[in-house]
Amino acid sequence: MSHGHCNGSCCGTEQDMQKKEMLKIAVSFVLLAAGIFLSAADVPFFRDGRIRLVWYLAAYVPVGVPVLREAWETMRSGEIFSEFTLMSVAAAGAFLIGEYPEGVAVMVFYAVGELFQDRAVSRAKRSIGALLDVRPETAAVVREKGIETVSPAEVRIGETIEVRVGERVPLDGISESDAASFDTSALTGESVPRRIGRGEEVLAGMIATENVCRIRVARPAGESALSRILDLVRNAADRKAPAELFIRKFARIYTPAVMAAAALIVAVPWVWSLAASGFDYDFGDWLYRGLVFLVVSCPCALVVSVPLGYFGGIGAASRRGILFKGSNYLDAITKVNTVVMDKTGTLTKGVFEVQQVVPAEGLSEKQLLETVAAAEMRSNHPIARAIVRALPEMTPVFLSSSDAKEIPGLGIETTVNGKEVLAGNAKLLGHYGVDFPPETDGIPGTIVLCAVERRYAGYIVVADMPKEDARDAVAGLRKEGIRRIVMLSGDRQAIVSRLAADLGIGQAYGDLLPEGKVERIERLKADPANVVAFVGDGINDAPALALSDVGIAMGGLGSDVAVETADVIVQTDQPGRIPMAIRIGRATRRIVRQNIVLAFAVKLAVLALGAGGLATLWEAVFSDVGVSLLAVLNAVRIMRKRF
Repeated sequence: MSHGHCNGSCCGTEQDMQKKEMLKIAVSFVLLAAGIFLSAADVPFFRDGRIRLVWYLAAYVPVGVPVLREAWETMRSGEIFSEFTLMSVAAAGAFLIGEYPEGVAVMVFYAVGELFQDRAVSRAKRSIGALLDVRPETAAVVREKGIETVSPAEVRIGETIEVRVGERVPLDGISESDAASFDTSALTGESVPRRIGRGEEVLAGMIATENVCRIRVARPAGESALSRILDLVRNAADRKAPAELFIRKFARIYTPAVMAAAALIVAVPWVWSLAASGFDYDFGDWLYRGLVFLVVSCPCALVVSVPLGYFGGIGAASRRGILFKGSNYLDAITKVNTVVMDKTGTLTKGVFEVQQVVPAEGLSEKQLLETVAAAEMRSNHPIARAIVRALPEMTPVFLSSSDAKEIPGLGIETTVNGKEVLAGNAKLLGHYGVDFPPETDGIPGTIVLCAVERRYAGYIVVADMPKEDARDAVAGLRKEGIRRIVMLSGDRQAIVSRLAADLGIGQAYGDLLPEGKVERIERLKADPANVVAFVGDGINDAPALALSDVGIAMGGLGSDVAVETADVIVQTDQPGRIPMAIRIGRATRRIVRQNIVLAFAVKLAVLALGAGGLATLWEAVFSDVGVSLLAVLNAVRIMRKRF
């Protein structure tokens, strides 16, 4: 029986382990049912007490031995009174008084509860291993004999490494190439590739997107940007203690209490018989009552009802594209009062679109868009592709362009229909002495300015578009009572502030590296009143996901690292599912509480009857079965509930 915790190396065999547990339970159940039938049919060979004992011991072993092993392990660790101890003593008591079927039945139902528990609780995440997978294992070093491929740890500061197109930079350094484009999303979450010129810093984790570049190493492998992110994940994961299961906490008090009560049921009448005349004390009768009490007090119904409630909640969420990695996170999300959200890929699509076309006097929007598209049509830059996509479908052909010259970090100079066209940022027009209106300063989004024959022709605003349900997600969170919603991003502050205002988010911070996001989370968590959920989708979000009380990842388009690090995964990539996840968590908590109250009520009633000699062992077992069945039906309700 799988009572321990699974690490990353064993997660792949978890289903096999569950199949083995189911097989053990099936074997014990069949033997138990067969034994009961043989007794009821009064089969001659089964009248022999030794045969009955061996038969039920065979039924007991598959489900009982693992519990005995766990009881022994917990005792060795100093925890004498646990549910394993109670189960072991109760089953042993049933066997001692000759009630073999009851002893086996107790263990079978306990095993069923543990099986549900194993399926409902979270398994160890492979976040650190996933991060290591994206860290390059080799570096191409330029040396006297040519380019040598070595481990990044073997590269010395000051040496030059070469990074080809599509490869990830293995070490931090300074660019020795005139200009190169890098995908920086792994570090900043910024979806626009960054142009880096000679002498500028290049960080490990960036990906070369256009041409081969050479980098002079500035830091050893252990101090690279990606290594720092890895350390952040490690430290944040260490600070997040796993939620302890309710039944384990409860058993610390419950188990010694009921064992003491069972002993008192036997001892107190004996003492009373010594002090009071006329009271006939039958040791065998009171021992039977004590053992009945002990069997009745087994927390089987609780062990089944609690995880079943969570199992229902996890199933309901998964049907709606929300994956909770464990029952503890269903509990945790109900307490969240602060939601921090990444921008790119979480609230926005991560795909650029033209938002505004502002032509200069004398030009139409269509003319400006066609001119800039003609200049950008041969570029693979995301901004250029967005502008070309924005052309109306009825445009028959592009305007002819020639002699395109890309100026690193500035833009493009080309000829369109025989006229010189400049398309790029403000520095490009300033470089050619073109005056343009100051209104373009501070506009959120990426601004592409255009000049024709050195005369200002207008500008185009390109920006990452918000997801369709982003606004509804923010409104839904407020409806659920979330008192603070914060946006964090590696994008420029002007872009972040504009989007936050559009969505109704009160606090927004831009220009952040992963360390900056972690700092913001830590500031929020410094106030014990804040229970923080962080929503992200990139590698750069992994430290913040691990540090938050509840980490939520956009699973459809999010990075593997974010998915592995997070506690909750929104597989549909819809931020509107976040308030739904909170509603499901709260509904699950209500059902679990109902199951606990029901289990306690029935348990206390049967305990009282057992102490008074009015309940048999079978009645105790069936009361547990009845409570478990009601708990199952109650848990199934959440699967049909609309959220």
